[in-house]
Amino acid sequence: MAGATLLISSKNYSSWSLRGYLLCRLAGLKFEEKLVDPEDPVNRRELLMQSSSIRVPALMHNDVAIWDTLAIAEYLNEMFPKAGMLPAERDARARCRSISGEMHSGFAALREALPMNLKLFRPGFAVWSAVQADIDRITEIWRECLSTWNGPWLFGADPTIADAMYAPVATRFRSYDVKMHGACERYCQQVLAWPDMKQWFAAAQKEPEHIDELDIEF
Repeated sequence: MAGATLLISSKNYSSWSLRGYLLCRLAGLKFEEKLVDPEDPVNRRELLMQSSSIRVPALMHNDVAIWDTLAIAEYLNEMFPKAGMLPAERDARARCRSISGEMHSGFAALREALPMNLKLFRPGFAVWSAVQADIDRITEIWRECLSTWNGPWLFGADPTIADAMYAPVATRFRSYDVKMHGACERYCQQVLAWPDMKQWFAAAQKEPEHIDELDIEF
């Protein structure tokens, strides 16, 4: 089998790169990481939330190129069906795909106002109403899933595609001091304690790239 390479951007700033990485880890895929230049105009627009990059993350596997995070997720699920990237039950699979799609295409206010920055901590950060609406919807999704499938992950005992999609949100809540309670707080702690997340977080702390627009004092 040919080797696999995951093209990623900044580990500190790129939530989509993090999602691609977690999906590859969920699949059990052996892969190499290749960083693309965050100063590249296309990649920089993605990092600054001015557009969704069509190039990063991208998975090169068996001479096939796959970009867009959900496309990567579906490809890996097809290639590694025993990895359990989607729940076993049909209803749970449908919900998993639905909330993953909602994360993929929605929550624009949260993305703009609370960009991912793993080196950042803003205690007492003020959240405006549109962002709060996104937060309320996300926590509603989490509570429903955790209640229905009994946690500690969104669909039960093991992480799925949905957990990879929502993992960067947990880092945003941490960076901007967004208070969670009950099941949502426990879920955030579960995500942040995920060994793959801890490995990514440690690497992000060592990353030399610095984007002034994402480190501004609000």
